[in-house]
Amino acid sequence: MSCREDDPEALLRLILAGGGSAARRRLLEHHGSPGAAFAAGPRGWRAAGLEDRQVKALVTPAAPELGIAREWLAASPRHHLIGWGSADYPPLLRHCPQPPLALFVDGDPALLWRPAVAVVGSRSPTAGGRDNASAFAAALARAGIVVTSGMAAGIDAAAHESALGQAGGTTVAVLGTGPEQAYPRRHAPLRDRIAAQGAVVSEHPPGTGAHPSHFPRRNRIIAGLSLATLVIEAAERSGALITARQAADSGRDVFAVPGSIHNPLARGCHHLIRDGAGLVERGDELLDALAGQFAGVVRILREQLGEPEQTPPEQPRPARGDRDSDYHTLWRALGHDPTGMDQLVDRTGLTIAALSSMLLAMELDGRVSVEHGRYCRKG
Repeated sequence: MSCREDDPEALLRLILAGGGSAARRRLLEHHGSPGAAFAAGPRGWRAAGLEDRQVKALVTPAAPELGIAREWLAASPRHHLIGWGSADYPPLLRHCPQPPLALFVDGDPALLWRPAVAVVGSRSPTAGGRDNASAFAAALARAGIVVTSGMAAGIDAAAHESALGQAGGTTVAVLGTGPEQAYPRRHAPLRDRIAAQGAVVSEHPPGTGAHPSHFPRRNRIIAGLSLATLVIEAAERSGALITARQAADSGRDVFAVPGSIHNPLARGCHHLIRDGAGLVERGDELLDALAGQFAGVVRILREQLGEPEQTPPEQPRPARGDRDSDYHTLWRALGHDPTGMDQLVDRTGLTIAALSSMLLAMELDGRVSVEHGRYCRKG
């Protein structure tokens, strides 16, 4: 079966080849697109370092798995596949150790470019730990920060729920299953709410069930999408500490909430603090500690678009419009009624990556407001 250069079929087949992703990333980087990488054939695949079993899977992919993935992508305009070579691939994630080959996204992929903080912790928290997760997530969401977590029971779920409950709050859930599944199963309604108001993300194709090995690897994506990771209640051996370690390995800040010396779930947090994690007790402390990083993200996004540093104007007007046709196009596409990212893509012809960074800069300049992933002119 042949694949066009821009056909997601080629990327799906590369994903389903399985195994280590480093060789498949090299293959994509060398050939420039999934279609060209697929067209390189077995000789080119082996030259990039693919193993024999990966080559065999590319030649003859598993038909049921490929069919499930195709059907999921076609089922909704909110279903997306973002590959390593795509301009829409989240820039922070690209620079973490072992970045995923691709992401399946149910929801708004532009959120993966927005400043985010991971909130993680115990699956069986105390009542106080759950309250702390809700309070920190609410403070982040009110400040326009995306709350990232893994949709697990306990701290994760409390953080997601609290972010969704804030006006304009957004959250991203990174799963260790396929993007259409909820784990635990009782979180199916939560998964659906996150997909509708935020984004559900997985490196695993639709149809993939829960496996113990998936969840530690999922944690690197949670950390990689986030400017920082906040740990709230964690035992000395826990997945939350894995996320914190992976955040540190990615050069991101780690924060922890202290607790009682008699609480076993505080020991992991105390261990992190002894190792240099920032001690925080309130949401405003966390926001103050991260303020410089938020400005840095905007600068990075502007640099990726080739934009100079801008001084915000005194009035909320499209000051860039006379100088930058893309900003002018985007301003005309925006109205006073909230508009979703998919509509803005259709109206402007710009990529999600470009729109996301432009909208973020305009929001911080006071020109645009955002609520539940929908944008409108402000003022």
